[in-house]
Amino acid sequence: MDAELVALASSGATTLVGLMVTDGWAQARARFARLFGHAQGDVEAELEESRASLTAASGSGASRTEVERFWQNRLGALLAAAPGAAHELRAILGEATPRIHAEIHGGEFNGPVQLGGIQTNYFGKQ
Repeated sequence: MDAELVALASSGATTLVGLMVTDGWAQARARFARLFGHAQGDVEAELEESRASLTAASGSGASRTEVERFWQNRLGALLAAAPGAAHELRAILGEATPRIHAEIHGGEFNGPVQLGGIQTNYFGKQ
């Protein structure tokens, strides 16, 4: 597999694992399951198992690195077998990338906070 697809699989795995612990997980799970195609039921179960490992309270769960490596290998195999999957994975990653918008007007800065909302910082006298 060429370096571009290896990097794409790595980025996809990192994004996937990051999404596993967010409020948007259900939507992300569905998108990644569709990416894998016909084995959707099995993939959804594997995705949920990975998420459970990440969110397990005990130390017996798989580490983030192990889960990322597993999904990087799965994504790499998919990208090698189905060249059209790269386009879909790029689309998923594009949608998952947070859009940041910040404005500064006169001594006031408005920008995003964590997963939404607005934070306002005032500089100088009020």
